[in-house]
Amino acid sequence: MQLVEQIRQADYAGDRQALRDRHAALASAPTGSAPKALVLYWRGFALWRRTINGFNVTPPPDDLAADAEAAGAEFEAALKEDPKLVDAQVGLIGCLGIRMYLHGKQDDETQALIARAKTLFADARALEPENPRLLWVTGPVEWRTPKGSPEDVVDSHQAKAMATYQRGLRAFPAASRPGPEPLRPTWGEAELHMSLAWSYLHRREPDASQAEIHGRRALELVPSWHYMRDVLMPQIEAARRTATR
Repeated sequence: MQLVEQIRQADYAGDRQALRDRHAALASAPTGSAPKALVLYWRGFALWRRTINGFNVTPPPDDLAADAEAAGAEFEAALKEDPKLVDAQVGLIGCLGIRMYLHGKQDDETQALIARAKTLFADARALEPENPRLLWVTGPVEWRTPKGSPEDVVDSHQAKAMATYQRGLRAFPAASRPGPEPLRPTWGEAELHMSLAWSYLHRREPDASQAEIHGRRALELVPSWHYMRDVLMPQIEAARRTATR
């Protein structure tokens, strides 16, 4: 479906307005025999990525929480249509994580979000433990450590997250081959390389050379990726210049 490809292009371009427009257009577009769950998934995806792209805007937009909640509602609707649609579980986990981050405090609301995320993780892992997009949203959870954690704990968490991203990459190229349902998600390879690039740059002992390798691989896959090309790669290149002085 052309609208889905337009959503993917708008995501990589960082075009938040286009993502909102495509989300709305998908509500009334003819979908033929496409499963309703997958159409709802892409509606949720548009708003999820609109939220993520909003974090690259200065000052941050004031609609991030609303977008994350609306995206989550689309993924919930997709799961009502198809409770075993792991990619909808993945998107919902991502939205819950954003909402927890934006909420910024430990209270009953946060605990409810955590409980829902844990259930989704368990269900998704039982169905498709090697789903690369599931592994992509798992990495940030494994990366986090409480402030003031010992260095060995930090190193252990960071290594585990990066190993998870590598595990996700091993699913490609098979994971990206079109299946019988053309709307079924196959993205993730470029995102996993991006996350490895970010991780090598931000780990306790940075490795800008490895960060650059993964960053350039992500751009080979998606040359138009605004965040990778215009935000993260300049940071990596600056770190490399500093390291060689």
